[in-house]
Amino acid sequence: MELDYRAIGKRIKIARIKADLTQEALAEKASLSTTHMSNIETGNSKLSLPTIVSLANALSVSVDEFLCDSVIHSKDIFSQEIQDLVSDCDEYEIRMIADFVRAAKETIRKNAKLKE
Repeated sequence: MELDYRAIGKRIKIARIKADLTQEALAEKASLSTTHMSNIETGNSKLSLPTIVSLANALSVSVDEFLCDSVIHSKDIFSQEIQDLVSDCDEYEIRMIADFVRAAKETIRKNAKLKE
């Protein structure tokens, strides 16, 4: 199994921005160099498990949040992500998003049946 380091880096960057930290501040909290922190966020550097744990602790998040793109059982993480994405939407936006999701779900399930 290959890990998606770009997706992991993107999730780390999102968590860092939500925590209102600069790359430099997060690197310091996680005992990393600023250059390494930048390479992690862009997916140009592979992370060790201790580094992932150190970053999760520095950002006060679960390691699951960084690895959910590589883990099969991540429904809770993605459900929370969807909730966060729509939390600031008005009624019209919510209705439109619901329509898109409904159509996407139907298409996914229809295509899954064709695969069988």
